[in-house]
Amino acid sequence: MSNLSILILCGSSPRHLYIANALCKAGKPIAIVQETGTQWTLKKVIKLLKPVNFYRKAWRWIRDRKRYTGNQEAHFFFGENPAQLDQPQLVINVPHINHPDVVKLAEETQPDVIAVFGTSLIKGSLLKMGKYGMVNLHGGLSPHYRGADCTFWALYNNEPDQVGCTLHFINEGIDTGKLIAHISPEIKATDDELTLFWRAVRDSASVYTELMDKFSQGIPLGQQQAEKGSLYQVKDRELQHEQKLDTMLNNGLLEKYQLPKRVKWF
Repeated sequence: MSNLSILILCGSSPRHLYIANALCKAGKPIAIVQETGTQWTLKKVIKLLKPVNFYRKAWRWIRDRKRYTGNQEAHFFFGENPAQLDQPQLVINVPHINHPDVVKLAEETQPDVIAVFGTSLIKGSLLKMGKYGMVNLHGGLSPHYRGADCTFWALYNNEPDQVGCTLHFINEGIDTGKLIAHISPEIKATDDELTLFWRAVRDSASVYTELMDKFSQGIPLGQQQAEKGSLYQVKDRELQHEQKLDTMLNNGLLEKYQLPKRVKWF
């Protein structure tokens, strides 16, 4: 355990709670800030009511309800134990991650590190805070896979060896900051998108905590991304892509890609 003070910004799904718990053990947690997503504007409502956007949102919601039935994610990360934070008293809820209260909290507490996983895009003055900077855990291998659903697209593009997570410093772009580490999970023939993604996240917990030790030891980290790679958005993933990947997996896509866990530091 390092002596670093850590401000954690994260989501509320079991995978996010798992990473937050690991970070709380890695240093001195200041707070765990979570978005409630309750701030609606007229612009957001009008955008959602457009038929194409409404259909896309509804289809994704139905698909995810089917995929996550039976608390599969909670069981993967917590086993038979409840999926919960070890230190729930640290939770601070905000409508969105760029809320002035988050900036004020960072200004008042002056954290050594701001550790991020599963929030919306961070903007403005918050990007410049944290003694050692702001670090994000991204669910893809940047720069080749940036944005959303990166495990899905790596499989769809017949590149299972490119499934993994990236620890990187956050800048103004989307997953474009200096690289810290790539974490690639073990790949088994029986895997699917979710098990690979979840395993990559679970493997990333120990790497995230190790990063705190590296910061405290003054080890230089961070390498500029040499290329733009590909940016995937939620709207890019459609039913036809889902059906094609299902066929690829059923035809043995992963049988020739049985690989061990791999970690690369930059």
